[in-house]
Amino acid sequence: MSIKPTESELEILRVLWEKSPGTVREVNDALNEKREVGYTTTLKLMQIMYNKGLLKRERAGKTHRYEPAMPKETTQNALLSRFVENAFGGSTSNLVMQALGNQRTSPEDIEAIRAYLDELENKQ
Repeated sequence: MSIKPTESELEILRVLWEKSPGTVREVNDALNEKREVGYTTTLKLMQIMYNKGLLKRERAGKTHRYEPAMPKETTQNALLSRFVENAFGGSTSNLVMQALGNQRTSPEDIEAIRAYLDELENKQ
């Protein structure tokens, strides 16, 4: 299955990765902490996400409780892979160079990156 959530769908997934499972009301309340979103808008989006396979749902009395169909890491990896392929021609080194060149990188971040690169190198 291809994972292609929209920005609004990603907002809902972020809420559910934190507080899962959740009802439409609970998700809507969490979204409204950042910006105003109508209940029916959240309901419709979550129904679409269920139909797309992004959410699972279970009946709980008169309501449904929703949870992400895939773990956060799986979704992030799929989105990142698609982004790297589309924006950087599949080159992760171009992505890293661009990210490091456009941001102030702290000495702590550089140290963590070096440690991660060493770890990757040792696995090969």
